[in-house]
Amino acid sequence: QVQLVESGGGLVQAGGSLRLSCAASQSIFRINDMGWYRQAPGKQRELVATITRGGTTNYADSVKGRFTISRDNAKNTVYLQMNSLKSEDTADYYCNVKTVGGSGYWGQGTQVTVSS
Repeated sequence: QVQLVESGGGLVQAGGSLRLSCAASQSIFRINDMGWYRQAPGKQRELVATITRGGTTNYADSVKGRFTISRDNAKNTVYLQMNSLKSEDTADYYCNVKTVGGSGYWGQGTQVTVSS
């Protein structure tokens, strides 16, 4: 059974930090890109950051310099270190993985709330 298990969300004050983790089950073979997306209330889901298997990263302009995406290929796990959090970072954060074969999978989402 394919599973993406996310953790690390929560409530934090503005300026604080959180680290999100997403572990993909070993039944997902040949993972290529991994990434994080977020969806704020009343808004569309948007890309936060992605990372290829080789480590090439891509960030939304709004998080550059504050967020860092990384991955552990041996553990099928992707991380998102979020620093200097702002109230506008409040959203549900979703993990996404894509396989070499083109299949895509989503996590269940983890809530991040930044209080000002």
